[in-house]
Amino acid sequence: MVVPPPEKTTPRAPARGGVGNLVGRLALVALLLVFVAGGAWALSVFNRPKPHDLADPPFPVPFQEVEPGSAAPGVAGELPPQAAPSQQTVSAEPLTAWAVAVSQKTDIPVRALRAYAVADLIMQAAQPACRVSWATLAGIGRVESIHGTINGARLGEDGRPSKPIIGIALDGRPGVKAINDSDGGTLDGDTTWDRAVGPMQFIPTTWAKYAARANGDGNPPDPQNIDDAALAAARYLCSGGRDLATGEGWWTAVLAYNQSVEYGQKVFSGADAYARASLG
Repeated sequence: MVVPPPEKTTPRAPARGGVGNLVGRLALVALLLVFVAGGAWALSVFNRPKPHDLADPPFPVPFQEVEPGSAAPGVAGELPPQAAPSQQTVSAEPLTAWAVAVSQKTDIPVRALRAYAVADLIMQAAQPACRVSWATLAGIGRVESIHGTINGARLGEDGRPSKPIIGIALDGRPGVKAINDSDGGTLDGDTTWDRAVGPMQFIPTTWAKYAARANGDGNPPDPQNIDDAALAAARYLCSGGRDLATGEGWWTAVLAYNQSVEYGQKVFSGADAYARASLG
């Protein structure tokens, strides 16, 4: 295709001397200023921290490679004395206020903290020589189910997670002990193999031995209820006359819960961090 030559045009007379040139220069400067300002604005927008960057980071729990039997976690702060331990009545206040304050320091849900504290108070009355602490129960709850919030679950006011917490089948796969069904699937829904259930991950046979109803209302203990699960965990840890305020007693109890040194170190790390944070 042949493109025709452009039409010839008669040159225009120059604009009115210096005035026209000045106006043109001013317009160019204004345009440049707009461009620079726009660029600076864009940089500020793209470099501005996102909302989640401004939030406080999660509560840090440094991993501690503690030698088994060498030490127990740090001592936690005392629970409110007004909340006298009783399986029938545990005062909601000031225990809830305590749980709110500690939750703000540790990221543990308030509902879970209250369950750990209630179990602590009950055991102070039932087995004072055991000296199991809410912080140790929280250390276990952190490892077992992130305090009842694993897989997106949330703890309700009734202490139950928004969806049941049920572990893998204990079917003898590599690294897993084989445990045949012991309860007809009543707790875990599995009639072939047992599974650990609830926020503190009890297998049915252990639950049957140590379960207790934390609020003493006469209903059967529920492993999905964090109040009942925390109390059962405390009862299990205290079995055999153990003193959890000593290194030997604490490690013997926790390794009985799960026979893994790494597991014990994870529980120790959480319990120690929580105990120290509660004092701050």
